[in-house]
Amino acid sequence: MTVTAMSTSIRFLVARLKNATFVELLHRAIELFSIARLKWQVRQGGTRLTVPHIDVDGWRSLKMPMFMSNLTPFTLDDLLQGAVCTLNTDLEATRKFETRLRSTFSAGIVPKIDAPDLRAVWEPARLQHAAALIIHTQVNPGGERTAECLEYARDCILEWLENNPFLYGPHYASAMECGLRIPVFFYLLKCVPLNPLETATVLDAIYHHAWWVERRLSLYSSLGNHTICEAVGLIFAGALFRKMAGGRNWLDRGTSLLRQELDHQVLPDGGPIEQSLNYHRFVLDLYWLAVDFLKQNGLEECSGFSRRLVAGEEFLAAFRDESGNVPFIGDSDDGRAVATWIAPLRNFPEEIGKSIATHDESGYSIVHFAEAGYTVVRRPDGMVLTIDHGPLGMPPFNNHGHADALSITLSLSGEPLLVDPGTYRYSGVPGWRSYFRGTRAHNTICIDGLDQAVQETGFIWSRPYRTKLHGLTRLPEGGILLDTSHDGYTRLKCPVTHRRKLLLTGSFLLVKDTFTGSGMHDYELNFHLHPNAVTEERDGWWQIQKGKTRIVLTLFSGGNFTLIQGREIPPLGWYSPEYGIKAPCGVLQAHRNGEPTDVSFLAAINLDGRADPENTEWLAEAFCTAIVE
Repeated sequence: MTVTAMSTSIRFLVARLKNATFVELLHRAIELFSIARLKWQVRQGGTRLTVPHIDVDGWRSLKMPMFMSNLTPFTLDDLLQGAVCTLNTDLEATRKFETRLRSTFSAGIVPKIDAPDLRAVWEPARLQHAAALIIHTQVNPGGERTAECLEYARDCILEWLENNPFLYGPHYASAMECGLRIPVFFYLLKCVPLNPLETATVLDAIYHHAWWVERRLSLYSSLGNHTICEAVGLIFAGALFRKMAGGRNWLDRGTSLLRQELDHQVLPDGGPIEQSLNYHRFVLDLYWLAVDFLKQNGLEECSGFSRRLVAGEEFLAAFRDESGNVPFIGDSDDGRAVATWIAPLRNFPEEIGKSIATHDESGYSIVHFAEAGYTVVRRPDGMVLTIDHGPLGMPPFNNHGHADALSITLSLSGEPLLVDPGTYRYSGVPGWRSYFRGTRAHNTICIDGLDQAVQETGFIWSRPYRTKLHGLTRLPEGGILLDTSHDGYTRLKCPVTHRRKLLLTGSFLLVKDTFTGSGMHDYELNFHLHPNAVTEERDGWWQIQKGKTRIVLTLFSGGNFTLIQGREIPPLGWYSPEYGIKAPCGVLQAHRNGEPTDVSFLAAINLDGRADPENTEWLAEAFCTAIVE
């Protein structure tokens, strides 16, 4: 293990210990003992795990959940020719990695610093390419290529099971990954003709996976989307083995975890406690999948789930622009509950999201999410403005949150213009992981080059900030004023509080940043532009055009903007449209240095796309008047 990897491991362990209760410590100790004992058993020749026999009618009577598919003929061709999702990572490198570790006990695998990104290694092993082929035949019964799809899916899954014996290699290192595979094995069992030996192989795999998941559940400080994946796996396995005590326990434990976590991970306003829109979609779809499966088979009363899940769908709909784009707020690893082209049936009313498009007499639609900490403002012309005034992420580690307090995004007519740059990758590139989740990569203020919280590891934050919404006011003459602040920089030796006020009036959005505190500091204002936007400066106004949509942006106070694009050291001006991909994007940056009360920024954005330097006085006056009132 390298010094860097050792240091990261120590920080991870210290963070765990600091945040663990006595009950969790006892749980972790028992888990470590069980794994050590299991490792010894494996070395002695096996786990001696006996899979109980179940009647064929016991699983044939189970019904498949329902799905929605947008699998095109072209994608179908690609899948049948061997395409798998690699998250834009070299497939050969990941296969070499997993082949090298196939004879290694999974719980003992510690990737080296130069190892491929584990998230990319795991993605093909989720077998969702095979699941997509199976489900395609169910959504489109009687298709010409049904037999070909089913045969190919069967061969893919059986080959994977042969090459990845239970408990060996990287694919058993995460209980989450095991939980996601169990439904795929179920689809194979239900929909694909198998001989008795193949049937036994699949049933063994389901039993082994669930047995392992039950012993490695993500609980206590590890609660999160991993827990939901594991619960869903236990539900599918428990349904199959429900007539045995162990199987019934899996079913009960899985449904119990889903009930427990629904009100924990999906906030009362429908927002995600993990502060990630991508993971919110992932978690909601896992719930829709499990709830439909339980309902179809009469295994559990799930009507109480609907209210919170529909609130989650309303939340996501609020962020969606005319082209269906949603900002990359928080971590995004492109994970899917079923497959890239397949989603579970989302059982919510057709009118969902329509209320969001309802505008008041001033022409604005304002949706405020108090618990999640977001405000979304829309106009009839297709403007979608998001303001983040929420917490860092899910306590205690805030794993998938980004240090983006008071950041904004802006889309017009379905064209993202001011963007959240995304995630890029989780492991193998520590510098880039740190950059993309850090404050400098968001449309807010970075002080002294530091993040608003402290990155301990790639998935652990300490010293999380607190945000405050001081006011959200609808102005009598039309428009809104939003007033927010955060205390992330009060941890500094000379503490600073950042306050941001946004005024939306007429065709203008004004953003004012002020500070209180002490000491001399460097203040950096960044606005990230979509990489496809064309940027040009004229008379101090920056024209930003994407397609037929254009805005202009200027600084009334706080210096001048400089355009930076694709800088390597230190990183700035990068955008990740998909996991594993990064591309240069423009960043308009302004710098000030001084004591907090002597520094401020006042930026103006004309949403109509016209530079209007003669109107700067009335805009500044309008802002000051709105603040006073």
